[in-house]
Amino acid sequence: MHGEAQQSESDMADGRHSPPLSRTTAGHTGLELPLMMPKEKPPISVVGDVGGRIAIIVDDIIDDVEDFVAAAENLKDRGAYKIYIMATHGLLSAEAPRLIEESAIDEVVVTNTVPHEVQKLQCPKIKTVDVSLILAEAIRRIHNGESMSYLFRNITVDD
Repeated sequence: MHGEAQQSESDMADGRHSPPLSRTTAGHTGLELPLMMPKEKPPISVVGDVGGRIAIIVDDIIDDVEDFVAAAENLKDRGAYKIYIMATHGLLSAEAPRLIEESAIDEVVVTNTVPHEVQKLQCPKIKTVDVSLILAEAIRRIHNGESMSYLFRNITVDD
Protein backbone atom coordinates (compact mmCIF):
# COMPACT_ATOMS: atom_id res chain seq x y z
CA MET A 1 0.00 0.00 0.00
CA HIS A 2 1.19 3.47 -0.69
CA GLY A 3 0.10 6.96 0.30
CA GLU A 4 1.37 10.04 -1.44
CA ALA A 5 0.45 13.57 -0.47
CA GLN A 6 -0.47 16.13 -3.08
CA GLN A 7 2.40 18.63 -3.12
CA SER A 8 2.37 22.22 -4.21
CA GLU A 9 5.47 24.07 -5.39
CA SER A 10 5.98 25.65 -1.95
CA ASP A 11 5.78 22.19 -0.32
CA MET A 12 8.67 20.99 -2.44
CA ALA A 13 11.08 23.27 -0.55
CA ASP A 14 11.31 21.02 2.51
CA GLY A 15 8.76 18.29 1.71
CA ARG A 16 7.79 17.86 5.33
CA HIS A 17 5.06 20.44 6.04
CA SER A 18 6.99 21.31 9.20
CA PRO A 19 6.12 22.47 11.74
CA PRO A 20 2.55 21.15 11.90
CA LEU A 21 -0.25 23.68 11.58
CA SER A 22 -1.22 25.14 14.93
CA ARG A 23 -3.93 27.25 16.49
CA THR A 24 -3.75 29.01 19.81
CA THR A 25 -5.96 28.65 22.82
CA ALA A 26 -6.05 30.44 26.15
CA GLY A 27 -5.04 28.12 28.97
CA HIS A 28 -6.25 28.39 32.55
CA THR A 29 -3.44 30.89 33.20
CA GLY A 30 -4.62 33.15 30.38
CA LEU A 31 -1.52 32.39 28.28
CA GLU A 32 -1.91 31.75 24.57
CA LEU A 33 -0.75 28.16 24.02
CA PRO A 34 -0.35 26.50 20.62
CA LEU A 35 -2.60 23.54 19.83
CA MET A 36 -0.71 21.14 17.59
CA MET A 37 -2.82 19.95 14.70
CA PRO A 38 -2.18 16.50 13.24
CA LYS A 39 -0.78 16.39 9.75
CA GLU A 40 -3.30 15.36 7.14
CA LYS A 41 -2.61 11.84 5.94
CA PRO A 42 -2.46 11.16 2.22
CA PRO A 43 -4.98 8.85 0.56
CA ILE A 44 -3.90 5.21 0.53
CA SER A 45 -3.85 3.15 -2.64
CA VAL A 46 -3.02 -0.50 -3.25
CA VAL A 47 0.00 -1.14 -5.44
CA GLY A 48 -0.05 -4.43 -7.33
CA ASP A 49 -2.39 -7.40 -7.34
CA VAL A 50 -3.41 -8.68 -3.89
CA GLY A 51 -6.12 -11.04 -5.15
CA GLY A 52 -5.97 -14.39 -3.34
CA ARG A 53 -2.93 -13.33 -1.29
CA ILE A 54 -2.19 -12.72 2.36
CA ALA A 55 -1.65 -9.03 3.13
CA ILE A 56 0.64 -7.99 6.00
CA ILE A 57 0.63 -4.35 7.10
CA VAL A 58 3.62 -3.38 9.25
CA ASP A 59 3.89 -0.22 11.35
CA ASP A 60 5.75 0.97 14.42
CA ILE A 61 2.70 1.90 16.52
CA ILE A 62 -0.93 0.93 16.33
CA ASP A 63 -3.07 3.26 18.40
CA ASP A 64 -5.96 4.80 16.51
CA VAL A 65 -7.03 1.96 14.20
CA GLU A 66 -9.35 3.71 11.73
CA ASP A 67 -6.62 3.91 9.06
CA PHE A 68 -5.78 0.22 9.51
CA VAL A 69 -9.46 -0.75 9.28
CA ALA A 70 -9.85 1.34 6.10
CA ALA A 71 -6.70 -0.22 4.62
CA ALA A 72 -8.01 -3.71 5.46
CA GLU A 73 -11.32 -2.96 3.75
CA ASN A 74 -9.43 -1.67 0.71
CA LEU A 75 -7.32 -4.85 0.58
CA LYS A 76 -10.35 -7.11 1.09
CA ASP A 77 -12.22 -5.31 -1.71
CA ARG A 78 -9.27 -6.03 -4.00
CA GLY A 79 -9.34 -9.74 -3.14
CA ALA A 80 -6.84 -10.19 -0.32
CA TYR A 81 -7.34 -13.59 1.31
CA LYS A 82 -6.23 -12.68 4.84
CA ILE A 83 -5.10 -9.43 6.43
CA TYR A 84 -2.60 -9.18 9.26
CA ILE A 85 -1.45 -6.04 11.05
CA MET A 86 1.93 -6.13 12.82
CA ALA A 87 3.29 -3.36 15.00
CA THR A 88 6.01 -2.99 17.59
CA HIS A 89 3.91 -1.00 20.05
CA GLY A 90 0.22 -1.79 20.52
CA LEU A 91 -1.31 1.21 22.27
CA LEU A 92 -4.79 0.28 21.02
CA SER A 93 -6.65 3.17 22.63
CA ALA A 94 -10.34 4.03 22.82
CA GLU A 95 -12.51 1.94 20.50
CA ALA A 96 -9.60 0.08 18.87
CA PRO A 97 -10.51 -3.43 20.11
CA ARG A 98 -14.13 -3.14 18.98
CA LEU A 99 -13.15 -1.67 15.60
CA ILE A 100 -10.59 -4.44 15.03
CA GLU A 101 -13.12 -7.13 16.01
CA GLU A 102 -15.72 -5.76 13.58
CA SER A 103 -13.25 -5.24 10.71
CA ALA A 104 -11.82 -7.33 7.87
CA ILE A 105 -8.55 -7.61 9.82
CA ASP A 106 -7.82 -11.27 10.63
CA GLU A 107 -5.16 -10.71 13.28
CA VAL A 108 -3.21 -7.90 14.95
CA VAL A 109 0.23 -8.92 16.24
CA VAL A 110 2.03 -6.57 18.65
CA THR A 111 4.88 -6.87 21.14
CA ASN A 112 4.50 -6.52 24.88
CA THR A 113 6.36 -3.19 25.04
CA VAL A 114 3.06 -1.60 26.09
CA PRO A 115 0.52 -3.38 28.36
CA HIS A 116 -2.66 -4.26 26.45
CA GLU A 117 -4.22 -7.13 28.36
CA VAL A 118 -7.60 -5.39 28.66
CA GLN A 119 -7.70 -4.85 24.90
CA LYS A 120 -6.90 -8.54 24.33
CA LEU A 121 -9.87 -9.50 26.50
CA GLN A 122 -12.09 -7.30 24.32
CA CYS A 123 -10.76 -8.63 21.01
CA PRO A 124 -9.43 -12.16 20.43
CA LYS A 125 -7.83 -11.02 17.14
CA ILE A 126 -5.07 -9.26 19.14
CA LYS A 127 -1.99 -11.46 19.68
CA THR A 128 1.17 -10.65 21.65
CA VAL A 129 4.82 -11.47 21.01
CA ASP A 130 6.92 -11.39 24.19
CA VAL A 131 10.15 -9.46 23.61
CA SER A 132 11.20 -9.19 27.26
CA LEU A 133 13.96 -11.83 27.08
CA ILE A 134 15.61 -10.40 23.97
CA LEU A 135 15.45 -6.86 25.39
CA ALA A 136 16.96 -8.06 28.68
CA GLU A 137 19.74 -9.86 26.82
CA ALA A 138 20.41 -6.80 24.67
CA ILE A 139 20.69 -4.62 27.80
CA ARG A 140 23.03 -7.17 29.41
CA ARG A 141 25.23 -7.31 26.30
CA ILE A 142 25.44 -3.53 26.03
CA HIS A 143 26.27 -3.23 29.73
CA ASN A 144 29.03 -5.83 29.43
CA GLY A 145 30.37 -4.50 26.12
CA GLU A 146 29.47 -7.70 24.27
CA SER A 147 28.49 -8.11 20.63
CA MET A 148 24.91 -7.17 19.71
CA SER A 149 25.22 -8.72 16.25
CA TYR A 150 25.88 -12.10 17.88
CA LEU A 151 22.54 -11.81 19.67
CA PHE A 152 20.58 -11.29 16.47
CA ARG A 153 22.50 -13.82 14.37
CA ASN A 154 21.90 -16.57 16.89
CA ILE A 155 18.27 -16.00 17.86
CA THR A 156 15.87 -18.84 17.03
CA VAL A 157 12.15 -18.97 16.44
CA ASP A 158 11.73 -20.69 19.82
CA ASP A 159 13.38 -17.72 21.56
